[in-house]
Amino acid sequence: MNKKIIALAAALLCFTVAGLFAQESETPAATTQTVAEAQASTVEAKADSNSSAIKYVAAAFAVALACIAGGMAVGKIGAAAMGAMSENAELSGKALPFVGLAEGICLWGFLVALLIIIL
Repeated sequence: MNKKIIALAAALLCFTVAGLFAQESETPAATTQTVAEAQASTVEAKADSNSSAIKYVAAAFAVALACIAGGMAVGKIGAAAMGAMSENAELSGKALPFVGLAEGICLWGFLVALLIIIL
């Protein structure tokens, strides 16, 4: 189990680093612009590009961590709920809402990511 988590974290880190260092092709500046204007527009474009890239990386982390945590919680709670229901079938109505609460963690991660991208 620990090897899977380490491999998943390493893959996520590799994709994040690759996304941060990915560069878009630059278009040549118009011939009527001066060198100072061209440099200023390039700096502004890079700043906008970096801020939007960081937003997407932050949104990806929010969803990824929430889904991983939600999956781990559902796995543990679901196993305990099934074990309790095998002993006493009347506990199903009391145990299954906890599984739904654990699944809600993923929805909160998606909501946070959506707010990061929109705002």
